[in-house]
Amino acid sequence: MASNLRPAYAYTVVYVKDVAKSLEFYAKAFGYNVHRLDDSHRWGELESGQTTIAFTPQHQHETDDLSGNVRVPHTGRERAPVEVCFAYTDVDAAFKRAVDNGAVAVSEPEDKEWGQRVGYVRDLDGIVVRMGSYVRPPKED
Repeated sequence: MASNLRPAYAYTVVYVKDVAKSLEFYAKAFGYNVHRLDDSHRWGELESGQTTIAFTPQHQHETDDLSGNVRVPHTGRERAPVEVCFAYTDVDAAFKRAVDNGAVAVSEPEDKEWGQRVGYVRDLDGIVVRMGSYVRPPKED
């Protein structure tokens, strides 16, 4: 009997200093709705379509002991080995909203040779967030 082992991409987990503050920041800066924040404030999720964006503290017994410590950048010239990417139809307006709500501008939006408009900011924890247009607009249903 064959089983279906094809996975569904379920979560991207972002390790942050303060889960509640990060949820509020991402909601205001990037336009997401908060899906949930648990009572312990150790897990929060944004409504982001099929894949959940989840937040959890940088250091906690469950993950540090099992898979190692989270390494965070120490300067503005370093970055985490992950980048969060959000697609917008109006990158310039989205970039402005993010910066107006506390994101640190890294690179203003510019047109790229592959047909995408892209800008970069950092979030409250220094994580790089790429804000780009769709290379090809999404199909309308």
